[in-house]
Amino acid sequence: MQKILVVEDDVKIARFIELELKHEGFSVDSAHDGRSGLDKALEGEFDLVILDIMLPGLNGMEVCRRLRLNSDIPVIMLTAKDDTMDKVMGLDFGADDYMTKPFAIEELLARIRRIFRKNASQPQTPTNIFISGRLKIDYNQYTASYDGKSVELTKTEFDLLHYLAENRNIALSREQILDKVWGYDYFGETKIVDVYIRYLRSKIDDCFSTKFIHTVRGVGYLFKDEDHK
Repeated sequence: MQKILVVEDDVKIARFIELELKHEGFSVDSAHDGRSGLDKALEGEFDLVILDIMLPGLNGMEVCRRLRLNSDIPVIMLTAKDDTMDKVMGLDFGADDYMTKPFAIEELLARIRRIFRKNASQPQTPTNIFISGRLKIDYNQYTASYDGKSVELTKTEFDLLHYLAENRNIALSREQILDKVWGYDYFGETKIVDVYIRYLRSKIDDCFSTKFIHTVRGVGYLFKDEDHK
């Protein structure tokens, strides 16, 4: 039975989510402030965390950041704010998905199932390393380096780089990238793709005076082998 932690300071909302998840066959625990939520997430063997942003003690962003230092457990963030940069910040701290209140419980359940399907389908291989010129991407270790120098990437940035690299020399639309990296039922806008492309370019192309990520006008983006500027 998959185990889910709900970290939500509104007791009524937390109880509602808990009852719905139990009805769907999940094991559920809850916490109502950031500090106890973080402690439970690190100490318990949970398969997913549903994390509100506006929490007493530690806010959800900080909980997610600290959690990511020690765990890769999937996180779905909840917030009353519907702003692209808030979504970017939440994902940048390592959240796997982001939902704005109020939401339909059916949508939350769909996103939970998507995350579990995605994790179940990921191949477990002894080694899975991509090399293009001096760029090295280790898919198992979630690390990237250029000419031996580490490239610090968030989980979402890494997932985006991974998808672009594994489709080398193929032009990908923003919709394709959004569906693959953020999930087909992620209801964010495609401009979040452009934001993260800029992040990647600043950390790789601009930083090392090279060019891997190309814009294809009218289509989207393309990853090509190293092209020095």
